[in-house]
Amino acid sequence: MTKAELVEDVARAAELTKKDAERLVEIVFESIIETLNQGEKIELRGFGSFRVRERGARRGRNPKTGDPVNIPAKRVPYFKPGKELKELINEEPAASAPSSSQPDAPGLPSSSNNSNDEGNRTPPGY
Repeated sequence: MTKAELVEDVARAAELTKKDAERLVEIVFESIIETLNQGEKIELRGFGSFRVRERGARRGRNPKTGDPVNIPAKRVPYFKPGKELKELINEEPAASAPSSSQPDAPGLPSSSNNSNDEGNRTPPGY
């Protein structure tokens, strides 16, 4: 979803003009940015929290030349989803999800055994 699509959704849901909805979205974003810049955290119950992490200075390396590079300390914003958001994201839609009493189709891997699914494995070192 883009910012423009978000503005359209807000305008439709709140019955506002696109201009008013755009300003509303801008105010929310500005408020989040300003609060994080002040070193405060933002907790939205049921949604998640925004925080700023401090990353210390470190030595890196230029991948092209291999030369060592000094990377300065910096502040990095991050978002941690709340429990309710995680549950909503992982909830299966009732219409498209097969019931657990139905067997898997012949010739297809079992949906309950995804141990061979390469896409869900974390690479070594992470």
